[in-house]
Amino acid sequence: MSDSDAAAVCRGVVKTYRTSTESVTALDGVSLEIPRARVTVVVGPSGSGKSSLLRLLACIDSPDDGEVVIAGQRVDRLRAWARRRLRQRQVAYLFQRPGENLLPYLDAVAQVRLAAQLRGAPVSDGEATDLLDRLGLAGRADHRPGQLSGGEQQRLAVACGVVGGPALVVADEPTAELDTAAAERVLAAMEELAAGGVGFVVSSHDPRVTAIADGFIRLDHGRLVAA
Repeated sequence: MSDSDAAAVCRGVVKTYRTSTESVTALDGVSLEIPRARVTVVVGPSGSGKSSLLRLLACIDSPDDGEVVIAGQRVDRLRAWARRRLRQRQVAYLFQRPGENLLPYLDAVAQVRLAAQLRGAPVSDGEATDLLDRLGLAGRADHRPGQLSGGEQQRLAVACGVVGGPALVVADEPTAELDTAAAERVLAAMEELAAGGVGFVVSSHDPRVTAIADGFIRLDHGRLVAA
């Protein structure tokens, strides 16, 4: 698979965090590919480097060594402003707590339209509503986040994440705060959207998430165990 065909590629990635007293290597020579149109789940014990990998893939951080390629572009060579621009256009990041992904004063349609505009691919109210309908949010188009359940908020966040066709959607424990029914609807939405071409990379211990995985990345003490 070429770099441009993959949603993301890492080659020999090293990430170290330093304090006044010590340095901790969170990722140690990690090389992997994340395909488009798949749900890839990152698993591993606490402290294995999962969050550090997600932050690199989301263009929030840059590696200390190695290469990170998103949608065919070398992230590790970019300055902070260029990395932010790439993140805005090609990557969506879903936080664990549904409400943290949304602006409290905008209704659902406005949330989706703003996300599309920031991604450089504006959509109409009708197009935004059609996407919401696909995610089971028919009748919620004019609702603000505070009027939605946790599961509805997370599905709205997924809609904002995929609108405009980013290369990659990065999700950190997206079902951790959801009940079974809400989690199943969020995961069904991810499966449908992945089948349509979106690449998802998800960190999770939830067996409901691992059940829909098309592939796994296993980390242990910063090293890749299997991918």
